[in-house]
Amino acid sequence: MTGPLHLKISADLADNIRSGVWPPGHRIPFEHELTARYGCARATAGKAVGALVSAGLVERRRRAGTFVAKPPVQAVVVEIADIRTEVEARGQAYGYELIASRRRLARASGDEARLQAQGPVLEIACRHFADGRPFAAEDRVINLAAAPGIEAADFAREPPGAWLLAHVAWSEAEHRIAAAAADGVLAERLEVAQGHACLVLTRWTWQAGQGVTSVRQTFAAETYQLVARFTPVPFGR
Repeated sequence: MTGPLHLKISADLADNIRSGVWPPGHRIPFEHELTARYGCARATAGKAVGALVSAGLVERRRRAGTFVAKPPVQAVVVEIADIRTEVEARGQAYGYELIASRRRLARASGDEARLQAQGPVLEIACRHFADGRPFAAEDRVINLAAAPGIEAADFAREPPGAWLLAHVAWSEAEHRIAAAAADGVLAERLEVAQGHACLVLTRWTWQAGQGVTSVRQTFAAETYQLVARFTPVPFGR
């Protein structure tokens, strides 16, 4: 990037943190190490690290160094729940149906482009039920390189989301929520009229910078609500 050197240093360090290369608790380079690496003044290195402290990405420990901080909010706000657990928590009987599954090469467009998968992926379409009625329609892409052991999974019996939660760790996730009207395919899967109001949850997960899965889950609007419960964080984070 162009611009002040301290911003480039901050960006480089932040990339290592956000990608998972430097996990929480990892000691980042000392300021004198950054000075040698970037050929800059000690004040420039200090300014770069100070920006990360202000952003809440790192924390200074007296006489020990500067360490990657634990995310203060993500564990509460960004939660990946198992749909079966959600349905059963409502006191309803859970059901599951695999609609289609195929292996193909990753595409460089659409929702899955953010996974940056270079090889084969598994594309899955399925439905989740609550008390025998459609609860969610799911379309998922899994990066096979990020999911060792997946070839032995039986997704005719086990939902892919549940398998991933049990077998593949994730270090970063992003949710996007949108409203949509059911088209012909979704109307059939959810057993609602075309144009019916729906809630669409799109999610991506990564492990140490490697894309794991992209999933789009669609719910009839009257059957689902998203609730986030969290605590305040220090001002400036």
